[in-house]
Amino acid sequence: MTYCVSINVKAGLVLVSDSRTNAGMDSVSTHSKMRRVGVPGERQFIICCSGNLATTQGVFANMERDIRDGAPESLMTVRNVSEGAAYIGALSRREQEKTPGGPVFEASFLVAGEVLGARCRSYMVYPEGNFIESSDQVPYLQIGESKYGKPILDRVITMNSSLDEAALCALVSMDGTMRSNLTVGPPIEVATYMAGSLQPGQYRRFDEDDDYLREVKRNWNKEIKVAFARLPGIDWYADGSA
Repeated sequence: MTYCVSINVKAGLVLVSDSRTNAGMDSVSTHSKMRRVGVPGERQFIICCSGNLATTQGVFANMERDIRDGAPESLMTVRNVSEGAAYIGALSRREQEKTPGGPVFEASFLVAGEVLGARCRSYMVYPEGNFIESSDQVPYLQIGESKYGKPILDRVITMNSSLDEAALCALVSMDGTMRSNLTVGPPIEVATYMAGSLQPGQYRRFDEDDDYLREVKRNWNKEIKVAFARLPGIDWYADGSA
């Protein structure tokens, strides 16, 4: 399974992805689910994926080939991030249709970034190739095992969140998902992009034994217990019932 999240606030973008592709009883395998491409001063993209590994690898391979070969359509030629999302969706559909009449190996993508002359954007691309954009009301998008990491995003993230706040919130969201679902796991990749900069942003990869990741887990668990202990007890007789 997979968990990836893209956060688009006024300050810019934060994308976080896990790397686990298999978590059997005697076999755990990992593979990066994030790609960053761009031209400084012209365009920057961050793409994350979930779903069938063969499909996602095929999409990334074709994406990188189109860039390398100077194809007429690629992430280097699209005029905005929306066109980039449509391009990734088309590549995904093409990969899925390689076995007509056979099984469908679906995949989903997060496509975020900025192109000179257009706004900083974030989209979720469905297996069918269509896509939706994040909004001011819900400034994040998720793919994969999303339910466990959603509550913290709903409670913390606003359009005014800083990139550091958004990155930390995304890490806590990832930690909650990993705690509840063993098929999601490290290494964890975190990438940020400052809106309007058109420069590669910050990137960090956290392995399972990373000291900072362990500290975040410990402190979050501790503070949740403290907050729970401070909640008022239930008044069983507040409505007058005996």
